[in-house]
Amino acid sequence: MTARRAPVLACSVVGAAVVALDGTVLTVAQPALQRDLHADVGQVQWTSTGYLVAVASLLVFAGRLGDRYGHRRVFAVGALGFAAASTGIALAPGIGSVIVLRVLQGVFGALLQPATLGMLRTAFPPERLGTPIALRTAAIGLAAAAGPLVGGALVSAYGWRSVFLLGVPPTLAIGLLALATRERPTEPSPSRGTGPAPRPAATGLSVLDPVGALLLAVTLGSLVHGLVEAARPGGAATGLLACAGAVAAGFAFARHERRVARPLLPPELLRSVPVVAGLAVLLAASAALFGSLFVATYFLQDVQGLDPLDCALRVLPLAVLMVLGAPLCPPLQRRFGPRRTATAGAVLLTLGVLLLSRLDTTAGGAAVGISAALLGAGFVTLMVTATSVVVHRAPEAHAGVAGGLQQTAMNIGPALGVAAATLLLALVPHGGFVPVRGAALPALAVIAALAVPAALALPGGTDRPRTRRGPTSPRTGRGACVRS
Repeated sequence: MTARRAPVLACSVVGAAVVALDGTVLTVAQPALQRDLHADVGQVQWTSTGYLVAVASLLVFAGRLGDRYGHRRVFAVGALGFAAASTGIALAPGIGSVIVLRVLQGVFGALLQPATLGMLRTAFPPERLGTPIALRTAAIGLAAAAGPLVGGALVSAYGWRSVFLLGVPPTLAIGLLALATRERPTEPSPSRGTGPAPRPAATGLSVLDPVGALLLAVTLGSLVHGLVEAARPGGAATGLLACAGAVAAGFAFARHERRVARPLLPPELLRSVPVVAGLAVLLAASAALFGSLFVATYFLQDVQGLDPLDCALRVLPLAVLMVLGAPLCPPLQRRFGPRRTATAGAVLLTLGVLLLSRLDTTAGGAAVGISAALLGAGFVTLMVTATSVVVHRAPEAHAGVAGGLQQTAMNIGPALGVAAATLLLALVPHGGFVPVRGAALPALAVIAALAVPAALALPGGTDRPRTRRGPTSPRTGRGACVRS
């Protein structure tokens, strides 16, 4: 690895891990935060909802900023701002300040997240993207697994404010490292023989499509807010209204994008079947996984009476398989191609959800552990493979927008899965928390199975970089393949 790529990889891996860790430790800290600040449940919920809405609203636009002004600069602003907002939350005097700063933290998180993929796309050659993305995924899995344990220990020893200080040193360090790292200028991607010729460079706000960015922010923010509200007891009406607003804003956004000269979402990106299929895989897989974990958590704690630590230990194989499985995914892609690799992952994920759906009140740790292992193996395979395809098949000039779309799918999917699980659990009020008696997990298995047709639309060939520098022989019948 060159001296230029090592800092980029470090920034990408640490940045993604810090964001994942922040989300998991907050869940553990919320009860203590509520007691200390004398807040009600609705206010505490907005410490999460406000962050999610801010992130989901701005991810694509943040990616566009990275494409325009450099992923390193945008990443540095996001990382340093994230550290500053985290420090502010740790010092906040009341719940109102915490909510406002969490929204601000979400804004900086939105700047940070797409850049973690955009920097990889511009720093590594296409045939070597698989391993960096796998390392990034493994770090996310490790952070998500360690979050509840680390958060619980910090809250018990030092209080809820300590969990927000946990991410300050690493985000501050990678922000400064990004500022000190030299970035290779983005070059136009070579043509694949299809699509229109590249447009001439533009200046000013027109290249950022601010109206489109605003409409998309309203669409995604309203959608995430609606899904979160739908998952809250008594919030179905508010959630439905917010989702209706998201649909209306979405229609306005689509109409605007057809008319504007330089749309926020480049047409060549949306016309790419591998990119769209990869996003569909991520959406279905994340919805199925997080919805299933939501149901399983209630089953283990409310039905079987386990404490949070015992519950986390039962599903620990999921995190273990994510951490250990991520480095194996690039060799599998090289050997079997993205299509077959992702299809196998979708099958494993669906089997894991189906096994969870058969658990009854007497289910032991082995049954839960096997289901969790299948979920982890399937999800990590899909996440690494689909992310590689999305980032690689997008033109380098639009790497930030592609990263923003990938992160958007990974934010909307969990909200969709949890909302669906909540609504379906309510259909069976006296038994829905027991998987075998409820409707939630069978429905989530169907959602997981939707990843199969999406995976079948991914590229089927493996990438083998050319070794000869001279012209290729005319007798070679195969076209050049690209590793995803």
